[in-house]
Amino acid sequence: MKYNKIKQRTFEIIEKSRDGDKASKIFDDFIIVLICINVISIFIETFSISEQLSTVFRWIEVISVIIFTIEYLLRVWTASLLHPELSKFRATVKYIFSFMALIDLLAILPFYFPFFIKIDLRILRALRLVRLFRLFKMNRYTSALTTVFTVIKNKASELISSIFVVFILMLISSVFMYTIESPVQPEIFKNGFSGLWWAVATFTTVGYGDIYPITTAGRILSMIMAVLGIALVAVPTGIISSGFMELNEKSCDEKHFCPYCGKKLD
Repeated sequence: MKYNKIKQRTFEIIEKSRDGDKASKIFDDFIIVLICINVISIFIETFSISEQLSTVFRWIEVISVIIFTIEYLLRVWTASLLHPELSKFRATVKYIFSFMALIDLLAILPFYFPFFIKIDLRILRALRLVRLFRLFKMNRYTSALTTVFTVIKNKASELISSIFVVFILMLISSVFMYTIESPVQPEIFKNGFSGLWWAVATFTTVGYGDIYPITTAGRILSMIMAVLGIALVAVPTGIISSGFMELNEKSCDEKHFCPYCGKKLD
């Protein structure tokens, strides 16, 4: 009985905090601060720093990995409470292969590689970038990020469709631009990828200026694509905005009904 109470309380603390649960709120805030410190340290390590500061960052890394490892193991341990409709084994497997669990694992796994596998140190430097996955862990502790991910998930099909249309249009325009400009600028428009690079810069209105048309036909095409780009690139933004409005309306509607019996509240 005591074991079950400890497990239940552990689950409540490591999950997103509820109103009035100070221990869970402190845990969430602590993990968020720790993640931010890790991301900042990764950024600072790209500069030439002193040996003393490097030592500090190494200790931050060790302490962070220990804490994140304990957190990961606790989440695996309490997976049956997260998925009570499943058996203990199936609940554990489902959690381990969930998106956030994989993020947690990727955030800590590179630290343990040298203890089990002899690996080239140059590869280890690249694997350190995986630590940036810790930033995605913040989604678990902040309602704002959870809302963003919920909206993206709800609008996934519309977003994919709009992005696919934009990509196809960029691909078509890149081939057209390559066909038009390659005869007069063979050193600039070497292949279709050069045209695609121009299309991306034009559609996103970045306009790096390293690749641009010099023929009349190419400039006309560029103007058309720039105008279309402003409209089409704005489509995903509109889809996400409508998703936020729908989620907000749904949340407001749910507040007027009892979460237990479903009756409308006065």
